[in-house]
Amino acid sequence: MSTFNDSTVRQWRARVAYIAAVFAAMALGLGSRAFADRLPVFVAEHVGDALWACMIYFGFRACFAHRKISFALWCSLAFCFAIEFSQLYQADWINQIRATTLGALVLGKGFLAADLVRYSAGIAVSSLLDVAWPWRKRS
Repeated sequence: MSTFNDSTVRQWRARVAYIAAVFAAMALGLGSRAFADRLPVFVAEHVGDALWACMIYFGFRACFAHRKISFALWCSLAFCFAIEFSQLYQADWINQIRATTLGALVLGKGFLAADLVRYSAGIAVSSLLDVAWPWRKRS
């Protein structure tokens, strides 16, 4: 019979919470696109990209729950910025991937400097929520 120490149990609980946050960010992000015509213009134009970055942040936290929050913050910023800058590359083969629904969701379609601000805001909000989340305070 194996026993788990408190640290292992906390890490698994954290991973489950982060995975739930990934799916929540995905649902909200897809909803912001699907219902853009019913949302305020600012929300429709900016929140989807911020939520995509939130999803990436929580994904890094799920994979690296044992690491500091700053690790996920910097990794998710680097990942999101790399994806955005990759949109400057417009070869036929990658544009064919971007033409698919999944390809467009993951890789985007064209470079926008404003997206870098949206990603930064989404990651900042996610990391602040992560720091403030009540379950983190439990011993």
